[in-house]
Amino acid sequence: MTHRPRIVVVGSLVMDFVAQGPRLPQAGETILGERFGMFPGGKGANQAVAAARLGAEVYLVGCIGSDVFGESLVASLKESGVDTQFVRVDETAKTAACCIHVDAQGNNSIIIVPEANSKCSPADVERALEVIEACDVLVCQLEIPIATVERAVGLATTTHVATILNPAPARELPRSLISCVRILTPNESEAATLVGSATTHGKMDERSLARALLATGVKSVVVTLAERGAFVATSDIDRLVPAFAVQSTDTTAAGDAFNGALAVALAEEREFEDAVRFANAAGALATTRAGAQPSLPWRSEVEALLGANR
Repeated sequence: MTHRPRIVVVGSLVMDFVAQGPRLPQAGETILGERFGMFPGGKGANQAVAAARLGAEVYLVGCIGSDVFGESLVASLKESGVDTQFVRVDETAKTAACCIHVDAQGNNSIIIVPEANSKCSPADVERALEVIEACDVLVCQLEIPIATVERAVGLATTTHVATILNPAPARELPRSLISCVRILTPNESEAATLVGSATTHGKMDERSLARALLATGVKSVVVTLAERGAFVATSDIDRLVPAFAVQSTDTTAAGDAFNGALAVALAEEREFEDAVRFANAAGALATTRAGAQPSLPWRSEVEALLGANR
């Protein structure tokens, strides 16, 4: 590749409120926490920052409210080099917010209030048509309306741009959308939801889930498996790409680091399994720091981890 990778992310922007304690509270229970922080987040913004920190030219299409949280989110994006010209301010909605509980092992539970993210429309995507047509990879998630995701993927498909869909939060998706996606990147529970096996998830391993998703028409599937790595499935590949061993403190945004890095690696024309290994390294590093965007690694850090594990 002779040019800098160019990536368009269509997705959410969220202000995260993170409380860390010894364990996650049960229903109706109050426990004393140990740390609290406010961090810029949202799967779309996180994935855009992840890609930008890894060296790509990145544009984010999304929506915020006219408030201090929206201003803070845009400032964070710009600090990491993300182009925010297609982040629209909606005067009728508040910026999205998210409450995250994190336990001592880095596990989390999350509630997101979409607010302005629900206002991100197909028209917002169409305003970015010129950069979508010129990009190497389009990345989407599901914290914005499905109609907007469908429009983004449809435009990318029409212009022969590779697409990555991170189907989170999990929900059923129309086959017409999945069949247009080049790479689908669910975790195990999201994969089970997509194949309609959420109640029998324990009876299906990652290989079975991936194969079932390939049967829906998607070109490639990467099932992320946390500390185990990622299972890759295409018409020619069917294997686990192992994770990297790190000291995990907070898994928030690890999946976003993975998806942003995968987009960069594919835009750089790496072989698919090598691209997934690169993404595994970024995802692992994101678990070693607290918060969403503050945890996302820079290119030098990912290269150092890869170099130490050759």
